[in-house]
Amino acid sequence: MTELRVAAEVCEAFPDLAVSAVVVEGLRGDTPWPETERLLAGLEAAAAAGEWTPLAETDPALASWHAVYRAFGTNPRRFRPSVDALSRRLGKSGRLPRISPAVDAYNAVSLTHGLPSGAFDLAAVEGDIAVRFAVPGDVFTPLGEPGTTEEARPGEVVYADAAGVLTRHWNHRDSDRTKVTPSSRDVVFLLETVEPATGRKVVEQATAQLTALLEPRAARVATHLLTPERPAAALR
Repeated sequence: MTELRVAAEVCEAFPDLAVSAVVVEGLRGDTPWPETERLLAGLEAAAAAGEWTPLAETDPALASWHAVYRAFGTNPRRFRPSVDALSRRLGKSGRLPRISPAVDAYNAVSLTHGLPSGAFDLAAVEGDIAVRFAVPGDVFTPLGEPGTTEEARPGEVVYADAAGVLTRHWNHRDSDRTKVTPSSRDVVFLLETVEPATGRKVVEQATAQLTALLEPRAARVATHLLTPERPAAALR
């Protein structure tokens, strides 16, 4: 069994957090997903027409993440939350990356709802996954750099399993080891908020959209909402 849990210290420091885990078994991600491509193309068209603009730092959804990053000692303008970086990329280039259907799906949902998102290939995860503060000796291999090893800065929030760090600065950058590829079959997708007013409602809406994209291409989909009141869930 693989468990996802948020450490008590993280819950205490950030009481407005909510993490939605969408667990997929038997994913078929090696053929095109037309619905996902339509979402990406729609976002690009909206940006070109001026109907969509990048998230401003004053937007509550993004401002809340910048405040949290600063609280655990990370400069959010140097190491940006994932949705911030993706939003700025679309604003500057007018284009979104096409990586693989599953990754493209969570990127589209992330931008549609203004939430950080990510995913781990569960076949590459060792033991349980924890959202916790980094400690000395936590190692990390950045996405796209399999020959590189970093050490997470003690005190930053990370996702980690028994073998090391899976995501640095909470949701800034994922590990190469657990990246989702077209051959990934069992995957956990993550949607996150720390915004106190409407964050949980937005996470629920984003979870519903992502689930609708995944269900036709999976043997099984299950969702779990982790909060300080319910900080752990069995993923499989």
